[in-house]
Amino acid sequence: MTAFTYAPAPERVRPRLRERYGLFIGGRWTAPEDDRFMETINPADETRIADVAYGSTADVDRAVRAARKGYERWSALKPADRAKYVYRIARTITERSRELAVLESLDGGKPIRESRDFDVPASAAHFFYHAGWADKLEWAIRGGASPQPIGVCGQIVPWNFPLLMAAWKMAPALACGNAVVLKPAETTPLTALALAEIIAQADLPPGVVNVVTGDGATGAALVDHAGVDKIAFTGSTEVGKRIARSTAGSGKRLTLELGGKAANVIFADAPMDQAVEGIVQGIYFNQGHVCCAGSRLLVEESVHDEVVDRLTNRIRTLRLGDPLDKNTDIGAINSRVQLDKIRELVHSGIEQGATLVQAECELPARGFFFPASFFTNVHPSHRIAREEIFGPVLSIMTFRTPDEAIEKANNTPYGLSAGVWAAEGSKNMWVAQHLRAGVVWCNTFNKFDPSSPFGGYKESGFGREGGVHGLHEYLTLA
Repeated sequence: MTAFTYAPAPERVRPRLRERYGLFIGGRWTAPEDDRFMETINPADETRIADVAYGSTADVDRAVRAARKGYERWSALKPADRAKYVYRIARTITERSRELAVLESLDGGKPIRESRDFDVPASAAHFFYHAGWADKLEWAIRGGASPQPIGVCGQIVPWNFPLLMAAWKMAPALACGNAVVLKPAETTPLTALALAEIIAQADLPPGVVNVVTGDGATGAALVDHAGVDKIAFTGSTEVGKRIARSTAGSGKRLTLELGGKAANVIFADAPMDQAVEGIVQGIYFNQGHVCCAGSRLLVEESVHDEVVDRLTNRIRTLRLGDPLDKNTDIGAINSRVQLDKIRELVHSGIEQGATLVQAECELPARGFFFPASFFTNVHPSHRIAREEIFGPVLSIMTFRTPDEAIEKANNTPYGLSAGVWAAEGSKNMWVAQHLRAGVVWCNTFNKFDPSSPFGGYKESGFGREGGVHGLHEYLTLA
């Protein structure tokens, strides 16, 4: 997304792909009972990558039954032995990291640099971290209680971080002694299927991990299955609400990590170079396909023009193009459906009077692409300030006092994340304490660690993933 030319640097590693993928149930690959398959495509050029099984209600039932048998064996193992298996998964992810990174970018559209340097290493880190907890779970629970696994866990992951979200959920579930039925998103199933290959390579007992591909109907069958003891879902708030209604009164444990409309608050005394990079990282990372993206920028009025000028110059340097090019900053939007949603909300912003700023660039002839963009003259009532766009689009508003910044930041039904930028540590801490968000970053944004809990408030969901708090979601007290 730049006016100057550069030499393409395509990733040379190519993943091992099958023409057709079945379901991974009971430790082996099996065809779907209805013999139905669906295409997964490359969003950068709209070409078919492979055919993937469409899991039916009957297939989900088979997977849950296999998981119940696997759970009986897995939960009976010594915790130290479970740890060895989880560690083996982590090590194999590391060994296959280049291949997994390419597969993630090929299927999801994200720049290979992000897949290589963040998604895959972070996925391995979660398995490494939780392997260490497997034989120390009594220390995760206060009061000397004896923690026990829950049972069969249904896990539904989104398309923006397919491998990482699977690791966030699967690693603590396995470390705590549970069995898993994983349902990846229909547009990005390939790294979940590669993870199934790694599970088989790690020689886990059959049925401990099962992967059933499909669409929303497949996920609904998993949620509604009476043999599932716990549902962990990451996705849209709308679907999360339906899952909450469906599981109400069923006795199932539930964790929901849903949408967001995070505020990134910039004070006049902020380290401005660092803050502008934080803005870029907060909204343009992974094409804005991030539930905790800093999609609302609140700038102290006295430095508004400076921030806008700096950001305008910065987005002109971002390179849009082939996700497998190592120079690419902005890859492909995940699907045509998502691209249409982004376009519709951007059009609404223009219609409602906001000013759109985009760097001039030539979009590829094929594929789903949208340039890095931001709006000025945004009113809090505008749709672009209220609704989750889930794309590389930022809404900029101003404030005069810390109290006004907090009021505007909290004026949302969401509460997943927020950011604060100021030179004074006391100001950072005071504002952070008043922001109603599950994660608040100070003078940084979009930084994660397996030992740190992540989750939201209000319509951003409930429950935590990561850290000791995330272990609690997969344990019950004897």
